[in-house]
Amino acid sequence: MSWRFAHPVPVADGPCSWQEAGVNPEDIAQRLELLRVEHRDLDAAIIALSEGPVPDQLQLARLKKKKLRLRDEIAWCEDQIIPDIIA
Repeated sequence: MSWRFAHPVPVADGPCSWQEAGVNPEDIAQRLELLRVEHRDLDAAIIALSEGPVPDQLQLARLKKKKLRLRDEIAWCEDQIIPDIIA
């Protein structure tokens, strides 16, 4: 099994669902909650850093990029928990 990041977002050649990855839904729900907390914390850090007298633009960019990666993983986890409804 190969993962792109240190979290369970599969790469194209890896598993495409939590069933194939061998992960249970409770683990995904737990991970999802942790990701949401980290996402909120990053948002607060970005706001605090940008309100400084001379914001560090490089650090801001890194934090925003990390926040986007977290958002992608949150979306992946949500997609795994919520079943697809075929209309």
